[in-house]
Amino acid sequence: MSASGIEGTLEEILKSLQKLQKEHDSLASAVDAINGKVNVLSTIKQAKDKSEFSRNDAVTKTNSTNPRTTNSTRSDHAERGTPTGSPAPTSRRGSLTSKITLTTYPGQSGVDPINLDWGHPDPQKRGPIVVGRGATTLRRRNAIGAHGGSYSTYFALAVASKNLELDHKPDFTNTEPAASIGPFKTWGDPGKIVAMDPFGHLAPWLHKELMDREDVDIRPTIAVTKAHMKLPELEQSVRTGRLKPDGKICLNETGELAVTKFAVEPVWYLPGVAERFGIDEGSLRRSLFENTGGSYPELITRSDIKVFLPPIGGLTVYCFGDVSKMSDPNVRLALRVHDECNGSDVFGSDICTCRPYLIFGIEEAVKEAQNGGSGVVVYFRKEGRALGEVTKYLVYNARKRGSDKASEYFKRTENIAGVKDMRFQALMPDILQWLGIQKIDRMLSMSDMKHDAIVGQGIPIQERVEIPDELIPADSRVEIDAKIHAGYFTKGVVPTIESLNAVHGRAWEDVDH
Repeated sequence: MSASGIEGTLEEILKSLQKLQKEHDSLASAVDAINGKVNVLSTIKQAKDKSEFSRNDAVTKTNSTNPRTTNSTRSDHAERGTPTGSPAPTSRRGSLTSKITLTTYPGQSGVDPINLDWGHPDPQKRGPIVVGRGATTLRRRNAIGAHGGSYSTYFALAVASKNLELDHKPDFTNTEPAASIGPFKTWGDPGKIVAMDPFGHLAPWLHKELMDREDVDIRPTIAVTKAHMKLPELEQSVRTGRLKPDGKICLNETGELAVTKFAVEPVWYLPGVAERFGIDEGSLRRSLFENTGGSYPELITRSDIKVFLPPIGGLTVYCFGDVSKMSDPNVRLALRVHDECNGSDVFGSDICTCRPYLIFGIEEAVKEAQNGGSGVVVYFRKEGRALGEVTKYLVYNARKRGSDKASEYFKRTENIAGVKDMRFQALMPDILQWLGIQKIDRMLSMSDMKHDAIVGQGIPIQERVEIPDELIPADSRVEIDAKIHAGYFTKGVVPTIESLNAVHGRAWEDVDH
């Protein structure tokens, strides 16, 4: 065969291979979409099956008077003489309407919330979270607030500027969770999960019939996907031998990782949140109303509605390895619970240990997964100890214009914010309960607040792992030594107040004062 003939044959072979690759990719995509639907149907079936024997007759009888039944039913409205078939409000196409509804009241004409029994293990009997304000949804709302957490204001801006129709309903085609999780016993325990919707990842599929029949807007508050993660430190970890590529979790020599991710929006069951903080529900409602500028009057006027979607940041779970192993008590689990620090996590500020500890936590989680266990990192949006970045920078200024001693670390924050920490870890363990985590073999955190909150919710911690000393930036010595003195875990020596006086941060040599 001539050279030209060989070249032509090779081109035909190449084209055939490319065609096969496209067909393979298309098939893989179709299979993945089918798997997503199967995962949803499987989880729904398991939830229904488990709920059949999780409540006995005695508990069922108490449901009629159970305070967890959070919304008035249609029969309740009938007893009060309230019509259940009241016409829906006029559809709003933008923010400008002739009538503004400042608040609503129980039993009000046209108000007919969908029943919601928080803590019921059967998702159908539990009911969906309904918080939309579209024309066909407004009267059926059983929750206060809005979807999107801290991003809900941007939704309002999009509607006001007519970039978004208020009645837009998402198309959830092929958006099913990319991995199957649960159901677990904790999903039906109203004391274990109070800060998120345990069925939030399945909502549109669980309640599709209701959505179609009544044109009600029901949305997920949890999404599950798969991705790759690339961080420059991880490539260095591979080069130094701390991480070893295995082609499954650590994919290659660049330290690229395969990860399953769970995004979670906050959904608060107010009686449960109040109980966690040791306060009464009325005090919680009033404080939430007054200290959000009166933005949510239904916190006061709708005592029958027990669920609130607060305008705060959510969380993301990063799971390395087999997702099902997170809930397996027979395998080891390494966990890092990390609170957001934009300056360090993203931009590499060396005034704190946040990014170094985060990278260390990811490495250790990956190693545990590679050894046949499970590795999990939970990332909470609680910038600056939930005080916010403006307050954090004001504290930085006060520190750097002063002596910046470890002995005065928390005092600087308290002088400005009035409190040294507002992360309040009491709600943090809910995500661990949702993931089915039963014990933690290696807790990659020194925080006493996180440790106590997790153990207090019945999840034992076998070992606490502090950040290696060589990973602590020099300027963050002030922070870490002050925290150890205040109660953070260490296997080393706890600094005395005298020794803290000798620990100073870097000064502003290059800044004019």
